[in-house]
Amino acid sequence: MRTLCASTLIGEFFVIGFAGLVAMRLSDLSMGTVWTVSGIAMLLSVLLCGMLTRPGGVALGWALQIGLVLSGFVVPVMFFLGLVFAGLWWASVHFGRKIDVAKARFAAEAAEAG
Repeated sequence: MRTLCASTLIGEFFVIGFAGLVAMRLSDLSMGTVWTVSGIAMLLSVLLCGMLTRPGGVALGWALQIGLVLSGFVVPVMFFLGLVFAGLWWASVHFGRKIDVAKARFAAEAAEAG
């Protein structure tokens, strides 16, 4: 699960950065406000890569997804991109857990056979 979720979060890191550039031009927010919010979200996306296996890591990832969708109020295309990344996040968590279960099962079978 960790690899799939981390890949999604790194993709979000770049999308958030590009959305910050767009928000500077399209919104009435100051450059400081845009980059403070964008910077915190970018930092959170990178830090979450290391927190995925800890309690609450996936929940914080969901909070980031909600924030990404809500950023559509500043940059309208982020409604779409936020939903795309929320779908990717769901798929990463869902299928990542299935892969983890399968890996554990194969490791147990290999330990029994070996």
